[in-house]
Amino acid sequence: MARPKGSKNKTRIVNANVDYAAVVAEKTAEKEKIESEVAALTANLDDLKTQLKAKKAELKAATKELTKAENKKAAAEAKAMEEAKKGEAEDVLKKLLASGMTAEEILAKLQ
Repeated sequence: MARPKGSKNKTRIVNANVDYAAVVAEKTAEKEKIESEVAALTANLDDLKTQLKAKKAELKAATKELTKAENKKAAAEAKAMEEAKKGEAEDVLKKLLASGMTAEEILAKLQ
């Protein structure tokens, strides 16, 4: 089996001059800073959620109004088309009657 590299007799340096109070104060300040950022982000998120909810309600209302308007438009177009067909049929009927055809001949042609 191979021997591990490095000396087992290596001297270890122990850093005994650590100021734990300063380290604790630094970490506490860092923690408080992060907590305040999290609180700000949470408040911002709550605000955005309420805005999103309001916008979704507006979108739903607008979609509903659009659907109603489209249905009314389609009904109006269908009615106008029916009126146009009716007027056209009356014009053809008047022309045929003016040309001397009888009502029975016109009905026979239509069938």
